[in-house]
Amino acid sequence: MSFRTLRNVVAISLGCLISTAPVHAQFDPLTVQIQPLAESSLVLDIAKAGENLVAVGERGHVLVKQQDWQQVSSPVISQLTKVFFLNEKQGWAVGHDATIIHTEDGGLTWQVQFQSTEVEKPLLDILFFNENEGIAVGAYGLFYRTADGGKHWVQEFHEELLFPEDVSYLADLKAEDEALYLSERSALLPHFNRVIQLADNRLLMVGELGLVATSDDNGVTFVTQPFDYEGSMFNAIETDGAVFVMGLRGHVFKTDKQFSQWQEIALPVKSSINNAYITDSGSLYLVGNAGVVIELDSTDKANIIARRQGENIVAIESDNQGQVWFAGSKGLFQLK
Repeated sequence: MSFRTLRNVVAISLGCLISTAPVHAQFDPLTVQIQPLAESSLVLDIAKAGENLVAVGERGHVLVKQQDWQQVSSPVISQLTKVFFLNEKQGWAVGHDATIIHTEDGGLTWQVQFQSTEVEKPLLDILFFNENEGIAVGAYGLFYRTADGGKHWVQEFHEELLFPEDVSYLADLKAEDEALYLSERSALLPHFNRVIQLADNRLLMVGELGLVATSDDNGVTFVTQPFDYEGSMFNAIETDGAVFVMGLRGHVFKTDKQFSQWQEIALPVKSSINNAYITDSGSLYLVGNAGVVIELDSTDKANIIARRQGENIVAIESDNQGQVWFAGSKGLFQLK
């Protein structure tokens, strides 16, 4: 039996905010306008671009904070899920319709590098190692690589991250029906929710079905790490002495950097945890659904410092004045 028949395909990424259902959006420059309420609409990520912040969200919205938040023109109307900056000028954002857009001026202007409504899957993260080499990952094992700064993207299939029974299933299917094999293959891998580069240059990727995998070769191959939890992990962060992964229903785990010992962190809530942030003083903050903001102290004790009922928080970042900004289902805000 294929793993696909056992799987709950109504999987949700980033704590119920990013649907994996296809969202078709053809760009028409005559219909794209600056929206006065974009700052208070769904915002899914924030990243630093030198002295500025850049945020992305629904309908292709891109907002840049210099003094204040201002929406800038976007070349797409597909929902954008993640934004990444290699330096103060070079940045990329990804989203639905396998969308990848690029900026060379710190987020003020953007150009489409890749987009395909036929793929019918969202990209959920993007990471560049230098100005030429980068990867983008997403739902159902979606994985693209570039070696020329994003001018060309090549899709990869990471069979090493399949369940063993699905490897055998696909091998048998390929010999019998090539078209069905390709169709099944496109839905068997878990969602790749987040990929980060660790201090030793290894990659750590987390995702659906308890996926925790590392790579020593910039994602050419991955090794699945032993991890005794089958729920989705939405994010990961490295501290000076450990790695934290976090996700569904308030599950947060801490491990050493060899991934040999795991400790579950007890939280006072069961809300899904979507993101994390380390302050300059070393404090670790977690944000999640039901508007929770949680601080972990030096002993990993969790303390709720805010709870905004009726909204979900998916991103957290500080500006160049040290002010912390949050983003989620009700846009961009600071805690009062």
